[in-house]
Amino acid sequence: MEVQKGDVIKLHYTGKIRETGEVFDTTYEEVAKEAGIYSEKGIYGPVSIAVGAGHVLKGLDEALEGLEVGKKYEIVVPPEKGFGKRDPKLIKTFTLGQFRRQGISPFPGMPVEIETGGGRKLRGRVLTVSGGRVRVDFNHPYAGKHLVYEVEILEKIEDPIEKVRALIELRMPMVDKDKVIIEIGEKDVSVDFSQVAGEVDRNTLVLGEILLESDLKFIGYEEVTFRPGVEELLKPPGEEGETAEETEKPEEKDGEEKEESEGKEETGEPEVEGKEEGEESGE
Repeated sequence: MEVQKGDVIKLHYTGKIRETGEVFDTTYEEVAKEAGIYSEKGIYGPVSIAVGAGHVLKGLDEALEGLEVGKKYEIVVPPEKGFGKRDPKLIKTFTLGQFRRQGISPFPGMPVEIETGGGRKLRGRVLTVSGGRVRVDFNHPYAGKHLVYEVEILEKIEDPIEKVRALIELRMPMVDKDKVIIEIGEKDVSVDFSQVAGEVDRNTLVLGEILLESDLKFIGYEEVTFRPGVEELLKPPGEEGETAEETEKPEEKDGEEKEESEGKEETGEPEVEGKEEGEESGE
């Protein structure tokens, strides 16, 4: 079975730098530990992606099309389709004083973060410190490198609901998928996160819904709805869930009280307020 653009597949992979053999990414926990890149916060195991949606590097994404499910492959990704070519313009020179005024003593190999005049933050690495000058390289560490991916395509997901679940796991791995209600139509899909909304950070859920909507439209759905939706999640605390019906209720109550008061006046019924049992009336 061949993989086509728009398919949702499950795969294992390990990415290496061809020039050095360095492992920079993997879905295998043991490989990560052996390579010294293991993270306790990392999530290991097969990953699901939509082919062509940009969930992996461009060169790998393009190479997946036409491959067979159940087979292993070695894919070479050139720099321009990986982390980009090295750009000499991204090597900048600063004065040593600029660093020292911030209490920083730069040295070659030191990672740095520089904020531009527009507020943008750039991450780089110190190349040299000499003659009162500091040269910093803002290219990606793997820019200009050929990448080698060892890939095993495990499964092509066919069931519509399982496709949505797989993409939820990709975008929001912290969400308990068993608590998410998914309804599928011919060209529409509804995803209900109500049962997990209180368990996930609001901003995380907002970003997840935005990315997930893009993914679901990529695989063919024309209309995507979420509950709670992004607009509701962005409301200040205390405002969410208000409806026109709820805001009208006090007016209806006021009207009822007015009618009741008018009825009392017509019948001559006394209105007693705040008296305790046995309290004298003052007559």
